[in-house]
Amino acid sequence: MAAPERILSFEDARHAVEEHAAQLRPHGKELVELLDSASQVLAEVVSADRNFPPFPRATRDGYAVRSADLARLPAKLRVIGEIKAGAADVALTIKPGEAAAIMTGAPAPAGADAVVMIEYTSRNGDQVEITRGIAAGDNIVPIGAEAKRGDRLLVPGMRLDHAAIAVAASAGKSHLLVYSKPRVAVLSTGDEVVDIDVPLAHNQIRNSNSYSLAVQIQMAGGEPVLLPIAPDEPERLRELIAEGLEADLLLLTGGVSMGKYDFVEQALLDLNAEFFFTGARIQPGKPIVFGRIPDGSHKYFLGLPGNPVSTMVTFELFARPMIEALAGMQPRKLIFLHAKLKSEIKSKPGLKRFLPAVLSGEFEAAEVELVRWQGSGDIAATARANCYVVVDGGDIAAGEWVPVLMR
Repeated sequence: MAAPERILSFEDARHAVEEHAAQLRPHGKELVELLDSASQVLAEVVSADRNFPPFPRATRDGYAVRSADLARLPAKLRVIGEIKAGAADVALTIKPGEAAAIMTGAPAPAGADAVVMIEYTSRNGDQVEITRGIAAGDNIVPIGAEAKRGDRLLVPGMRLDHAAIAVAASAGKSHLLVYSKPRVAVLSTGDEVVDIDVPLAHNQIRNSNSYSLAVQIQMAGGEPVLLPIAPDEPERLRELIAEGLEADLLLLTGGVSMGKYDFVEQALLDLNAEFFFTGARIQPGKPIVFGRIPDGSHKYFLGLPGNPVSTMVTFELFARPMIEALAGMQPRKLIFLHAKLKSEIKSKPGLKRFLPAVLSGEFEAAEVELVRWQGSGDIAATARANCYVVVDGGDIAAGEWVPVLMR
């Protein structure tokens, strides 16, 4: 018995995964040191412990002034002092006709409502001549303009990148509560697949898929659990699938096509699996399978095609949102970038294709070109690529803008 065939468009398949991902919840939390939290998902609110900034902060080196004193130019003002960044107590008060030298990041003195950049001034003893006018508020950030004490700076579900770590540090957080990483089981299948340290026969291939998936899982916020290679033997395959379902998510690679010895779907059916789709109109990766075991745990699985590039592509398109949801991340839509195509692409309609490519250029002049590859088994070509060009059928001329999925 085969699973009922349900082949979806790429968009419908992606939306199906997103809908199920939105129902997932992370398992557990842990308190970790600030730097150890990098790339994990925040599980607590980080609030401002004081106003940001806590004082009116100068954003330029120059002179703190009363803007009204610059109504007529050039203006000459008396310099009554200097304020450094980090000054603990600023006793100065700027009165009409006065100014104070000030450094970037220093607190603006009372009476001043603007900072004139040093480029527009010339100093002579205790006098400064200013040649450009300024509006009230220029080059000063008011107290609490960035955040007021108690404001939420970071919220649960955010992936902690370098900017988020900086925000947490500025709020005095030496430790953060993060969601525990989900355990993602990886099961490679097929008699032709052998471990990487086993001598090869001429008809065998090394198990690269488990290793590429392990890295992709880590980059998505999960913890990979590599299972033994499953042979083309139904009983052992079922045992290993059952072991994989003890993790938070099971990824299978290989055995989901239509060949005589592709046993994965039948093994899943023996476990009463519910299939949401059994293919997507994409290349590479058309035989992608998505479903769950409808017991008390509702464990999800994805059957990824065995060709290495198909495995990598379908992971990014379909497995990543599931792992990110289990890791506690807020749902996000898949967004393609766009770049100009360097060379013409000829393509037949019917499938959405994700073709290995190199994005290059400088500054705003981004260009993308396909790498030469020999199909979805060509991992060497994919390693040379840094993105995928997304082609929805039909020829595309050089110079046209095309969608790009970064790798």
